[in-house]
Amino acid sequence: RAGLAELRARREELNGRIREEEAERSRLQGRIWELTERLARTSESLAKHLVARSELDRTIAESEEAYDKILESSQTLLNALKEEIGNAGKASEP
Repeated sequence: RAGLAELRARREELNGRIREEEAERSRLQGRIWELTERLARTSESLAKHLVARSELDRTIAESEEAYDKILESSQTLLNALKEEIGNAGKASEP
């Protein structure tokens, strides 16, 4: 009988450990689910931000190109105006 009592005591101890590990597994699975959901939301947000940044990069590049063209045109116009003023001055000299 003593042997059976010892086996039953070991079985109860093992049952306690099993319940603890099942509870821990359940907590971990819940945490995994929570982190998986968080990862999905973060990935979606990141993708949207990457698209927005790409659009901004394109807009900046187009704006810089347009600005450079305006600057070049302004410089060409200024040079032409200076040349005309110089020519007008030469034409009015006796």
